[in-house]
Amino acid sequence: MQTGPGQATGPEKKDAARHTGIVTQLEKDMPIERLEKLFNPRRIAVVGASEGTATMGEAVMRHLVQGGFAGEIYPVNEDGANKNAARIMGLPAFPALTAIGTTVDLVAIAAPMAAVPAIVSQCSEIQAAGAVILSTGWTKGSKAHRQAERRVQAISRETGLRIIGPCALGMICTAARLNASLTPHLPAAGRLAFVSQSGAIGAAILDFALRERIGFSHFVSLGAMLDVDFGDMIDYLGSDPHVGSIVMYVENLVRHHNFMSAARSVSRIKPIIALKAGRSRAGAIAAASHTGSLAGEDAVYEAAFQRAGIVRVKTFEELFDTAEILSRKCRFRGSGLAVVTNAGGPGVMAADALSDYGLEPVLLSPDTIRALDEVLPDDWNRGNPIDMLGDATPERYRCVITTLSQAREVQALLIMLAPQTLVDGEAVARTIADQCHEHGKPVIASWLGGRDADQGREILNQAGIATFDTPERAVRAFMNLYRHSRGIEMLQQLPSRSSARIQVDPQIAGHWIEAALHTPSGRMTLDEANALLAAYGIPVIPTRIARSADAAAALAQEIGYPVVMKILSRDILHKSDVGGVQRDLGSEAAVRDGFTSMLDRAAMAAPHARIDGVALQPMITAPECELIMGAKMDPDFGPVILFGMGGILAELLNDRAIALPPLNRLLAGQLMEGTRVDRFLKGYRGQLPADRDQIAEILIRISQLVTDFPQIAELDINPLMVKNGRPLAVDARIIVKPTSQKAPLHLSVSPYPAQYESRLELPELGELRIRPIRPEDAELLLELFKTLSPRSVYYRFFSPMKEMSTAMLARFTQIDYDREIALAAIHEVESHEKIVGVARVILQHNLRDSEFSVLIGDPWHGMGIGAHLLATCIDIARDRGFGSIWGMVLAENRGMLAMGRKLNFKIKGSAHSGEFELRLDLTTSRQPRSQLATPA
Repeated sequence: MQTGPGQATGPEKKDAARHTGIVTQLEKDMPIERLEKLFNPRRIAVVGASEGTATMGEAVMRHLVQGGFAGEIYPVNEDGANKNAARIMGLPAFPALTAIGTTVDLVAIAAPMAAVPAIVSQCSEIQAAGAVILSTGWTKGSKAHRQAERRVQAISRETGLRIIGPCALGMICTAARLNASLTPHLPAAGRLAFVSQSGAIGAAILDFALRERIGFSHFVSLGAMLDVDFGDMIDYLGSDPHVGSIVMYVENLVRHHNFMSAARSVSRIKPIIALKAGRSRAGAIAAASHTGSLAGEDAVYEAAFQRAGIVRVKTFEELFDTAEILSRKCRFRGSGLAVVTNAGGPGVMAADALSDYGLEPVLLSPDTIRALDEVLPDDWNRGNPIDMLGDATPERYRCVITTLSQAREVQALLIMLAPQTLVDGEAVARTIADQCHEHGKPVIASWLGGRDADQGREILNQAGIATFDTPERAVRAFMNLYRHSRGIEMLQQLPSRSSARIQVDPQIAGHWIEAALHTPSGRMTLDEANALLAAYGIPVIPTRIARSADAAAALAQEIGYPVVMKILSRDILHKSDVGGVQRDLGSEAAVRDGFTSMLDRAAMAAPHARIDGVALQPMITAPECELIMGAKMDPDFGPVILFGMGGILAELLNDRAIALPPLNRLLAGQLMEGTRVDRFLKGYRGQLPADRDQIAEILIRISQLVTDFPQIAELDINPLMVKNGRPLAVDARIIVKPTSQKAPLHLSVSPYPAQYESRLELPELGELRIRPIRPEDAELLLELFKTLSPRSVYYRFFSPMKEMSTAMLARFTQIDYDREIALAAIHEVESHEKIVGVARVILQHNLRDSEFSVLIGDPWHGMGIGAHLLATCIDIARDRGFGSIWGMVLAENRGMLAMGRKLNFKIKGSAHSGEFELRLDLTTSRQPRSQLATPA
C-alpha cells in the first residue's frame, strides 16, 4: 500500500495563503470567502452618497475616488432620480440599491440609522457579498436599537450577507486601492493588518502610520460586531498572502470559541499583537471563592491570549511601537540582541530595559571581540552594549554593524545614536540605511533627541528601519516580537509520552453534582466535595462526619490525635470567617469542647446558616508547602484553571497563574512554572523537591472534571498541602449551577474527541485501536516516519525528507480538533503502542472545503488500513457539514489512486502532468462506513 497524497503545498507545508480553518460551532451560513469580495470588490455601492455636503456619504465617496479604486462605484441616494442629484462626483446616482441593475460586491452604508435595516434587506435582494455600516445614531440599549440589530442580524444569518459594523469607521485594503472609510488618507502599502473595535483608536493609528511611514495591507474598524468579528478577521487575514502580521485593539470579544480556534491556528504562522482595554475591571468582579477572586476577567484574557499565541500589549504607545516594528518585516528568532551606541548612558538604559524582561545583551564571542578590536578605538569597553565612544563616525558605525552581522551569537541589532557635537546624525542614519539591507539580521534603531534627531529618524523610516526615540521603547518593541517567537516555541513543545490515560468515574461525579443542583445554594459540603474530587482520582484527606459531640469524640479516637475539626454547612463558604476551623485538637476533651464552641460561634456569626455537624480530619503537621488549585466558570471563555500559593494568604500574596482547559502534562507544567511557588516545589535551598508530576496530574484531573461537567461554577481546593513531597487536598469548596450548555460546548478550546475512538480487527495484525491523534503521540509518529522508504516519503510529502522536525511533529500532533480530523491506527504489543498509520482531513480557509492526506508505514501496506482511516475521516467530515474533500496524488502513486476510486473520489489530471486531483463531494449520499470497526 502507498503512503498516500501529499505535496509541497500540502496541509503541513502551506504558507499563509493556504491557511485553513473552521470550528464545529461556527454558523456554516456565514462563509469566510465572502470577505474576499468585501476587501477586493469589483463593484461598490455607497448608500447615502452625496457631494458638496459634510456627510459620511460624501466622505466615503471622496475617499473611494481619491484613493484610486479601480472598480465601479455606484452612488445611491434617495434623491438620485432628481435632476440635481443625477450624478455624484461625476458618477450616475441611483435612488436605491435595487435600481442599480447589477450585483455589487460591497455596500458602504452611510445613511441614517433608522434606514439601515431596510438597506441591509436590499443588499440581500441584489445578492451583495456584504456591507460595511458606518451609520451611527441608535441609542444603545433602546428598543429601536435592539429591534434594528435583531433585524440586521437575522438578514445576515438568513442570506450569508457579511456585515461589518454598525458604528464602524470603515475598511481599507491597500492592494485594491480601497478606502471605504471615514479616514481621508489611504496608507502606504505594507504587510501589517490592523483590526480595531474602536474607530477613534483606528483613526489615530492610521494618522500615526502616515507620519512614521508604516505600511498596511488592511485596516478594519469592526464597530458593534453584529456579524464580522475578530475571529472572522483573523481567519481571513491569516489566509491572505499579503498579510504578514496582525495588530488588534480589543474591547470585548464575541464567539470566544471561534476566536480562540482562529487565533491558535494563525498565530503559528503570523504574529498577532493585541491591546485589550479594560484591564482594571477585574478588581470589581465579585467572587464567592478564592479561585473566583483570583481568576478575574483580565487574568482570563491574559491566559486566553497566551494559549492562543497572541502577544498582549498594555498601552497605546506600546501598540504604536509594535505596529511600527511589525511593519518593517522584523522577525526575531532569538534573544541575542547586540546594542550599538555612541554613548555609555543610552547603552546602560537599553541593558536595564532588557533586564526588566529577564534578559541581558548577548555575550559576545572572543572572535567577535577580536574583530571589533580591529575597527574600534583601543579604549572601547570590550562588551555589549558596544560603546563606540562619542566621536563615532559613520564609517565606524558601518564597520561595527558589518562585524556584528557576521557574528553567530547575534540575532538582532539595536543601533543607537545620542546627539554629540562631533557626530553627524544624518550621515550615520544614511550609512545605516544603505547598509542594513545587505544582511538578513533584523535592525531596530533609537535616535535620541528632539528636533535635531528628526532628520535622522526620517532617513531611517524611509529606509524601512523601525526607529524609536528612547532605548526603552526600542527594547520593549523588540521584546514583543521576541515574546511571540518564544510563545510559538512553547506552543510547539512536545509533551512527554505518558504511560496511560487518567482514569475517572464520571457516573459517581455526576451523582454528587446532581444532588448539589437540587439544593438552594448549589454549594457542596466538605464531604460531598471530597467525594466528587475522589471520583476523579484527586487525592483527598480522609474526612469523617460527626453530628454530635459524642460522635466527634469517637471518630477522633478512630482517626488518631491530633485532629482538625471543621464546621459542616453548605451555607458557610469560608469556614475560617466564622471560627469554623479548629486545629491540633489532641484529646477527647479538646474535641468535645471544640465541637460545642464551634457550633456556638458559627450560630452567632451566621445565624441563618444550617449547621449539619462537623468534619474531622487527621492533622497534617509541618507541611512543606500549601497550594491552591481551582476552576472558575468564566461567562465568556468557559472554565479556567488556577494554580498558585495557597493557604489563608492566597489572595494577599496573589502568586497565581491561570490557564484554559483542556490541559495535558506539558500545559500543566507550564501553568505551574508561571508561579513563584513552583521554584519551591522544584527544591529550594535544601528543601526536597515535591512530586511535581503528581501535582501536574491533579491539575489535569481538575481540567477533565470541569470539561465533563459545565455545571461546576467554582471549584476551590485550598489548601492542597504538600507533605513529604506528596500533594493532598485538605479543604475543598465547590459551587454548581444549572446550565443549558452541554459538554464540551462550554469550552473555548476543544478537548480530545473521545467519541471518535473505535477498534478495527485485521487478519494480519489482530486488533487495532483507531483514535484521534494526541500531542503525546509525537514520539510514536516519529517512529512511524522511520518505517517509511524514501519512495513512501516522496509520495506523502512530495519531497525527499530525511527527518521530521520538531515543528512538523508539533504541527501533526497538536491539532485543533475543531479544524482538523486526524485519526491514528494504534497497534498494541505487550503494552507498547505503535502507530501504523494516520489519516487526516483539514478545513481550508473558506471554512467549507477540506484537504486529506494518508500515511501508512511500509510494513503495513496492503492491509486496508489507509482506506479504513480515510473512510472514517470522511464520515466525520460529512457529519460536521464539510462541503468537499480533495487531495493531490502523484501519477506513480497507483495505490493511492486505487484507494480514491474505491472511496468514489472523482479523479482529474493525467499521467503526463505527473499529478492527479482526487475530489469528493461530501454533500452527496453517504458512503457506508467500514463494517470492520467497532466502538472503543
